[in-house]
Amino acid sequence: MSLDRNQPEVADAGLGSSSVFQECLSGFGWAAPWIHKLKQDAWERFQRLPAPHRKDEQWRFASVQDLALDSFRLPVVAGDSSAGVPSFDAIRNASARMVFHDDALVEAPRLPDTLREQGVIYCPMDEALREYPELVREHLLTRLPGIGSQKYESLHAALFHNGTFLYVPANVEIAEPFITVHWSGLDDGTALFPHTLVVVGDNARATVLDLFQSVDPGTRHFVCGVSDVYAGAGSHVHYETVQNWNLNTVAFHLNSASAERDAALKSITVNLGSAHTRNEQHCRILGAGASVDTDSLTVAKGTQEIDQRTLQTHSAPNGHSDLLFKNALLDDARTIFSGLIRVDEVAQQTDAYQTNRNLLLSDTAEANSLPGLQIAANDVKCSHGATTGSIDDTNIFYFLSRGIPRRMAEELIVFGFFEEIVSRFDNDELSDFVRELVQNKFRN
Repeated sequence: MSLDRNQPEVADAGLGSSSVFQECLSGFGWAAPWIHKLKQDAWERFQRLPAPHRKDEQWRFASVQDLALDSFRLPVVAGDSSAGVPSFDAIRNASARMVFHDDALVEAPRLPDTLREQGVIYCPMDEALREYPELVREHLLTRLPGIGSQKYESLHAALFHNGTFLYVPANVEIAEPFITVHWSGLDDGTALFPHTLVVVGDNARATVLDLFQSVDPGTRHFVCGVSDVYAGAGSHVHYETVQNWNLNTVAFHLNSASAERDAALKSITVNLGSAHTRNEQHCRILGAGASVDTDSLTVAKGTQEIDQRTLQTHSAPNGHSDLLFKNALLDDARTIFSGLIRVDEVAQQTDAYQTNRNLLLSDTAEANSLPGLQIAANDVKCSHGATTGSIDDTNIFYFLSRGIPRRMAEELIVFGFFEEIVSRFDNDELSDFVRELVQNKFRN
């Protein structure tokens, strides 16, 4: 699908204007009525919901002054969208990959015949809506995180037009990852709405990587992305995200991970870029014996703000969830972690953990932590905790006494701090790629 975005009067309109929504909707002229209704309802909901306020509990400690949408617009598609897009070859072995530039597809996936014959579908979202509408309809936007950013969830639903769809049928096991790369481009002031929908059938196995990067370090962008990962009964799913937007980007990444009976779902998020990121993670234990592990590492410097909100919902017995978020902060950076473990009455023998650890590398950095529990069952094992501290001077002295400069010593200590998470990636090449990104963050 290609949207007609070449009308100057529309392209210049801010995201909150009805003309932008009508422009987006006109690109779905081919679509089934349910898609139009979904988008129309979402737009009306966006218009109706209030903007976030710092006094709202779900926005506690957060900055909201830089969330205005009037100065952003949809990208204008003109000429070859692949022009100026760097290649991504950090991971050589992949089942398939696709690349987007300002939400326009520039590299289509080449799915091996062996996977096609097994019924695997990996394609852009617009193609999935055309070719597999009923399969997509069952899952599309049905499991949003709902942890405070409902207004922006609605904006995404109204204005998204492309993204990634992966479907792995029951009993199909795939070792190599599926990789989607999203680039923000050279056009200043654009708004992007990347969407990822992953559906893995019963007793299947898959790994998915979403990589978000900027072509130009100086352009401004607003990003409102949604991912929904569904793990069928007995399946094994890895979902990994690397967010490395430029420092002029305001980004929402609203993520859901749902596991049915005896499924094992693991997600890892890396936050390095953007001026302001709102990252929401809602993991759902939907079936007995399901397990969801959620890890995140963040390096924030300058005046970056990384706002992390999590919810672990246990709606079935014998479930397991384990959340570990680690943040390293330099300069005047800020992080916010607000997490809740919620155990329903039927979810007896739940085993759930939540940990946030913050490493302050500056006297002016700020880390806020708000872990919590909400338990209705009476036979559970749950814990939560948060720690914030700086590097021990004894450790620094150890490195200095061996001729290692202080900055490098701090870098090595941070590497050790993060290694617990980096080692959990399902791909050695990706682990090395993340280590290199963290190193570059310290040295640039």
